[in-house]
Amino acid sequence: MRKIRSRSVGTALCALLLLANSRAAPGQDLEEAGALNTKVIELYNSGQYTEAIPLAQRVLAIREKALGPDHPDLASSLENLASLYSTERRYSDAEQLYKRSLVIRERNVGPDHSSLELSLNDLAFIYYNQNRYSKVKAVQKRILSIADGSDDPVVANTLNNLAELYRSQGRFTDAEPLYMRSLAIREKMFGPDHYQIGMSLNTLAELYRYEGRYADAEPLYRRSLAILEKALGAEHHNVATSLNNLAELYRLQGRYVDAEPLYTRSLAILEKEVGSDHPAVADSLNNIAGLYQDLGRYADAESLYKRSLAIAEQSLGPDHPYTATHLNNLATLYRAQGRYADAELLYRRSLAIWEKALGPEHIDISSFLNNLATLYHTQGRYLDAEPLYQRSVAILEKALGPEHPDVANSLNNLAAMYHHQGRYSDAEPLYKRSITILETALGPDHPELAANLNNLGALYQAQGRDIDAEPLYARSLMIQKKAAQSNQ
Repeated sequence: MRKIRSRSVGTALCALLLLANSRAAPGQDLEEAGALNTKVIELYNSGQYTEAIPLAQRVLAIREKALGPDHPDLASSLENLASLYSTERRYSDAEQLYKRSLVIRERNVGPDHSSLELSLNDLAFIYYNQNRYSKVKAVQKRILSIADGSDDPVVANTLNNLAELYRSQGRFTDAEPLYMRSLAIREKMFGPDHYQIGMSLNTLAELYRYEGRYADAEPLYRRSLAILEKALGAEHHNVATSLNNLAELYRLQGRYVDAEPLYTRSLAILEKEVGSDHPAVADSLNNIAGLYQDLGRYADAESLYKRSLAIAEQSLGPDHPYTATHLNNLATLYRAQGRYADAELLYRRSLAIWEKALGPEHIDISSFLNNLATLYHTQGRYLDAEPLYQRSVAILEKALGPEHPDVANSLNNLAAMYHHQGRYSDAEPLYKRSITILETALGPDHPELAANLNNLGALYQAQGRDIDAEPLYARSLMIQKKAAQSNQ
């Protein structure tokens, strides 16, 4: 997704944004629109999206009245407002504006002009967030068709975005060659030390992290960080993102001593660049809190979770899905501490916000259902937990397909509940299916597989089937040892 655009050029602020329309427009009303648009950009960059929306709506209304509904300059105003709606997860509203903008641009330059590529990419982003993956793929194929095999930055971006789609669907083998082709195009165009190379290396490293290929991911993260520091400076927000991602890799490996200074440096950069109350700072605080939670430093974690939640509520409001995510994270800490009543209130509030904002079948709802179900499961409230687990599985299967790794994790959780209830015949096929999915999607030695194998072994042991349990335990242990060796 592109950032908010300015119609004027030459200022330091606008240099951080997307291409501006340099054509001046006469009239006092249009001057007012230009001034309002500058304020919109300031609010956007400070994370004050809710405050920016009515101003962006006013800009659009002024320009539409002054220029007419089909004027080419109107397209950028439509896209700016759509970008703001997107940050608020108002995807249907954003989609209509992006489509209207695209029609205006097509009418002016034709359906196959290269200038349409960025507008199409914006629309693909909206479809992606609505889980309309067939639409995403169709739009991205159109972008590649317009490019007609040329190696330009938009093609590299589209290949990268298509790879992101495949990664989100668990199609890792399909994603990797697209990431690598995107990287190759950028290296050919910009050289090995351009900041875009750093960004490409980071996305490829992210793929390897999802696959559990930590040894492959680390050198890419480190090279990405070095390039970005050299190209953009040590205090740039993209450097903060790179530091955060490398820290996350270390956290997953249990290398907490290595992770913490990277997280804290990332936070310091963001606080300096965007201010201490920006949503990006809330995300950074949340990640450090997660590290402290892993370390059992619950008081430190709670303080940071609460601060990140306060930022979310202040910047986007108490009923925004972004705020709901922070509520969920604090609830998870309370669950770990055995503060079940506190956790349940936050989980239920978080789930209600998401369902109201995105509907009961959105893919993001699945994780919130799973977390509330896990709380009930932990308390032995199996009748409350079961329908939530089942609903979570159904949402994921519909959105991602029955063979996605996220489906495997939800199946495993449902199976574990049946296991604890003594419903062994219900648990076994779910455990087995989750293992098969992970083996197919991630490979036979992926670290995530170890826990599922161990769970099925424990089920067999509980039934007195020690002969069946032993090879599963042995294989789980082998995977864990192999992962530990790769982390050294």
